Amino acid sequence: MRCPHRRPLDRSRSGDHRLVEGSRRRDHAVLTVQAAYDTRNAYLRLQWKTKGAWPGVEYPYYRFDGKEWKAYGGPRLKQEVRDGKQPAIYEDRVSIMLDDGKVPLFAEQGCWLTCHDGERDTRGQASSEEVAANPLLAAIKKTDVRKYLPATRTDPSDWKTGKPLAEIERLKAAGGFVDLIQWRAHRSNPVGMADDGYVLEYRNFDAGKNPFASNLDKETKQPKFMFDAAKAGAKAVTAEQVFKKEHLLVQGGNAAPFDAGAGWKEGDMLPQYVLSAAQASGSAADNKASGSWQDGVWTVVIIRPLGLASSDDKALAEGGVYNVGFAVHDDNVTSRAHYVPLPTTRGIGAKAKIEAVKLP
Repeated sequence: MRCPHRRPLDRSRSGDHRLVEGSRRRDHAVLTVQAAYDTRNAYLRLQWKTKGAWPGVEYPYYRFDGKEWKAYGGPRLKQEVRDGKQPAIYEDRVSIMLDDGKVPLFAEQGCWLTCHDGERDTRGQASSEEVAANPLLAAIKKTDVRKYLPATRTDPSDWKTGKPLAEIERLKAAGGFVDLIQWRAHRSNPVGMADDGYVLEYRNFDAGKNPFASNLDKETKQPKFMFDAAKAGAKAVTAEQVFKKEHLLVQGGNAAPFDAGAGWKEGDMLPQYVLSAAQASGSAADNKASGSWQDGVWTVVIIRPLGLASSDDKALAEGGVYNVGFAVHDDNVTSRAHYVPLPTTRGIGAKAKIEAVKLP
């Protein structure tokens, strides 16, 4: 089960995973993984060299065209970017899928198990009309097809054949989902977090609030926040400033409530998301993280508490062995365009391919 644009494993050495794009080996990345734990937390330290000569800390913007605020920039696979109508702008990201042995075939297939025709940026991407007519996606109020586990469909290969919600809830209660931890260079790293989610009938976020939220008011179609000029130097940025430094909005920091009468000019831009560690809450706020980029290499440390008890979490414990899958999004990409190895195992005080060291 191979997903278009995904890069399968080239080889595995002690502590790293080398990935390539298909058999032609046009491109690859090496992800180095180290693991540790103590009485409270499990730790992962991940490193990879970026394709670009700068860290991917930017995210698409809203740009004022003189009348309206419209999306500006996007990932490389977006059609407008492919056609040259928009610039390639997207954050670097590393993600981890985690299974405690309760998801059939995950140990053999890893995140390939969640990849299917119909999803975003696949050749068979479902149309908006098909999605709207689908009973399961309508019931969970989704507008596209994203990662899912075959057990949630009556025909595992057909996204349209969703099982009833009650049956999906029974699968979840039995632990038949994979945890999904995502560190994002723009939307989570600046506030010291990695978001928490899971994959079952869809790629879901955990209950609670993420450290990032949309900066667009759905009713007014205007941003919710702008830059505090006294702290950021200006109320907005321009296209010429993109990639020159990090541009992000942080509540309680450099963000100020949007003022529609602030004299906006054509070309003014504001980030599409606003960040807040203080407002992150619930199971969605379980993971802490820090990332630094130096000499072309990201070093990311993810901290996850042991013994989580929420129904949308896989609880880590000393003595446990877990199936894990990693993915790296690099060079302004998202969705299907990422580096991914075959699944491996992670042990916490137990024998595995990746064995966590116990800290004093």
